[in-house]
Amino acid sequence: MSPDLSALQARLQHPFADPALLQRAVTHRSFSADHNERLEFLGDSVLNLAVSSLLFRRLSSLPEGDLSRVRANLVKEDTLHQLALRLQLPPVLRLGEGESRSGGKQRASILADALEALIGAVYLDAGFSSAEALVHRLFQDVEINPQMQAAAKDAKTALQEWLQGRKMKLPQYHVVSTAGAAHSQTFEVACEIPELGLAVRGTGASRRAGEQAAATTMLATLKVKK
Repeated sequence: MSPDLSALQARLQHPFADPALLQRAVTHRSFSADHNERLEFLGDSVLNLAVSSLLFRRLSSLPEGDLSRVRANLVKEDTLHQLALRLQLPPVLRLGEGESRSGGKQRASILADALEALIGAVYLDAGFSSAEALVHRLFQDVEINPQMQAAAKDAKTALQEWLQGRKMKLPQYHVVSTAGAAHSQTFEVACEIPELGLAVRGTGASRRAGEQAAATTMLATLKVKK
């Protein structure tokens, strides 16, 4: 393991049984075919569950809808970007030459994705308890209070609440296609509500941005159909 990765491992406070997972977690698709996108996919779900359990215990008086809004504030790209900076992730990221030249090591979406990939890597390396402990350490200095739920809802949260209010299943998101060079990609994401037979698409400079764009389009579609 390189000195940089060893230092990151120490900051994570998790000694990897499989160091290859740590290296993959900080590897962008522009650098290698053995990149972190699958780990990011896994880490996204682990993060949401770990943050949900944290909020369930810490904000015991809040109802479900308010808890969802607080969680949305905590797992959004801006928050994850700041946590990644605290972990000193930029120097450790492995990016292709073009992506590095274009400032990829400071790009919020890349850093947020890498943080989720690290959570996914810890989950695969040692199970949910270790991954949950990492998430709780990451958020230990983040102020969490009931007032956070008053922040404006993002499109994905608003869509989720619209469906939950009608006792319907959550929307399904998946990447349809990517276009452009590795350092300036555009993601086309589909948002589907099978129960309503609806499917729309949105595009963005990251998977998250594409999901938000698709959710925005879906909300507009539902408004028209009212």
